[in-house]
Amino acid sequence: MDWPYWGQFVSGLVLTLEVTVLAFAGAVILGLLAVAMRISRASPLRAAAAVYVEGVRNVPALALVFLVVYGLPEIGPSMSLFWSVVIVLAFYEGAFACEALRQGVNGVDVKTAEAARALGFTNRQTLRLVVLPQALCNVVQPLTNVFIKTTLNSSLVAIVGLADLTGVAQRVNLREAQPLLFVAAGLVYVVIALVGGQIGGLIERKARIQR
Repeated sequence: MDWPYWGQFVSGLVLTLEVTVLAFAGAVILGLLAVAMRISRASPLRAAAAVYVEGVRNVPALALVFLVVYGLPEIGPSMSLFWSVVIVLAFYEGAFACEALRQGVNGVDVKTAEAARALGFTNRQTLRLVVLPQALCNVVQPLTNVFIKTTLNSSLVAIVGLADLTGVAQRVNLREAQPLLFVAAGLVYVVIALVGGQIGGLIERKARIQR
């Protein structure tokens, strides 16, 4: 089909996938750090993690995007638009990843950690080598939901000018007056979410077999 905008839509799809994957990876890393702080024996660390999680989860993602993209440059720090939105989405989704991981940690049998300490493991080794590996098996599906949520929130980058899938659909619609393009873009997001859900389900089944 000879349509002059195919290249733009492919480029927008690639940008959407890049933002989603990088933001999700960052969210998991932040989630791991936050959950380690939340279960720490140091009360200042627990308090800081609680403030981060509860504070971020009660702020709209769009407000954080505007704050980072338009607010931070006014006080000094400046980054490219792409990395600004990746970092803010990772920061936002990291709070939800933390709660998903914390549920997994709480699901680990306490006796397992006690046995590790009895064998001479430090608290850090117990967390890294015993608790977190078991917890990750329990949270594949919740983390898959975080991935899907990150995919959908990636469309917010269009508001600040990035030509992701939604941004391209908006620009082409302004030229051609074809609102059905948004339906097509929405279907692509659905496909990405479904594929992510299928991969998450496959990983979950394999994790159960290994356990």
